Amino acid sequence: MPVSFDFSGQVVIVTGSTKGLGRAMAEGFARSGAQVVVSSRKQGLCDEVAAELSSAHGVEVMGRACHMGDWDAIPGLVDDVVARFGRIDVVVNNAGINPTSDPLVDISYELWRKVFAVNLDGPLRLSTLAAPIMRDGGGGSIVNISTVGAYIGGPGNGSYGASKAGLLNLTKVMAQEWAPWGIRVNAICPGPIRSEMTAGAEAAFPGFYERAGGATMMKRVAETEEIIGPVLYLASDASSYVTGENHSVSGGMPRG
Repeated sequence: MPVSFDFSGQVVIVTGSTKGLGRAMAEGFARSGAQVVVSSRKQGLCDEVAAELSSAHGVEVMGRACHMGDWDAIPGLVDDVVARFGRIDVVVNNAGINPTSDPLVDISYELWRKVFAVNLDGPLRLSTLAAPIMRDGGGGSIVNISTVGAYIGGPGNGSYGASKAGLLNLTKVMAQEWAPWGIRVNAICPGPIRSEMTAGAEAAFPGFYERAGGATMMKRVAETEEIIGPVLYLASDASSYVTGENHSVSGGMPRG
């Protein structure tokens, strides 16, 4: 059954939202009445998804390409959103990259920096630009998408796990600094979810889904739609007394 809250009149930016978890979250917000900003690296794909969501749910959806690893490109995204909608109420920092395998002994500086630029620098940049706008509009909510891998790490996943662990720490810092502005900041740590990103892991390591699902209490991987309820909850007033937290959405995977 579709999960829905009322986001009428609110402007929501979801990065990395043309496929996978991001697409599902953008769909959830549009279904709930929000004006949604669909963003990824390719403008054509952003426009395509924006048109589909607008047609399906009767809300205004903006497609705006922006590479979250490009520090200097992000201000333009924020400026264009404010020019069109006049406000920002919710930011979901979902865009991320995960090399199929990056053993530390072989990792290049270029790959390390690329992963951190998208997974950590991008959320920092977008959030710091959006926060004053949220403050002036009466507050808002930021949701950072991390991973259960941030808790325990794993071999061959050093740059991804380390960048996402940094995002959890950054979440707590943002929450403490911006609470006086009426801005709540929380993180979601998804477990194994069937998506384009994890499909790469399944292709590279056959049986990945079976092994990952077996590590959960529920003995399965999730579908992308199962992220919608948690993100809508954290973005809405239903979580008005929740900030600085990280929420595992992982079918009961252990944290350590």
